[in-house]
Amino acid sequence: MGRTIIGPDGAPRCAWSAAAPEFLTYHDEEWGFPVSDDYRLFEKLSLEGFQSGLSWRTILAKRENFRAAFHGFDFDRIARFTERDVERLLRDEGIIRHRGKIEAVVNNAQRAQDLVRQEGSLAAFIWRYEPGDEQLASPQTASTSAASVALSRELKKRGWKFVGPTTVYAFMQAMGLINDHVEQCIARAKVERARKNFRKPVR
Repeated sequence: MGRTIIGPDGAPRCAWSAAAPEFLTYHDEEWGFPVSDDYRLFEKLSLEGFQSGLSWRTILAKRENFRAAFHGFDFDRIARFTERDVERLLRDEGIIRHRGKIEAVVNNAQRAQDLVRQEGSLAAFIWRYEPGDEQLASPQTASTSAASVALSRELKKRGWKFVGPTTVYAFMQAMGLINDHVEQCIARAKVERARKNFRKPVR
């Protein structure tokens, strides 16, 4: 069972929401709410890859810079990036200047295009990996799952990079494939309602 903390409005929240000032809004309005937009899903997979070895606070603080640098994570545009674009990004002080991670985003954009051609949309493919209730661990007690291992394995098979099971699990938590807010958290019921009303993409 994850820990809670009392927020500024007197309501209980996941304890991590108080770890940094910018986390509160992210926790209350984004984390765990289901997403079906292909560009937002691609953005989150990309940013989780950049986070590898770093803190989410570092990435969140730079998120708008990342969005500007990668054209809103429009993978059709990123797929056309050349070595010149990679060099430009390596000079961009507003993002994480890691060649391997930057090149992984370009590679993954091309793989995302392939996947959309084959499956109809990135969202339709990803949401097939939503775990059933019987597969869920208690909130915030796991860092991987059978579903995240399966999705990671399939993405790697399709040529994606920086998509290990832990990265994919964090992605699934954030994008609403699971509701990992702790039981007492004020956001848990809101996320559950959003998940119930969510129309799972099929193509």
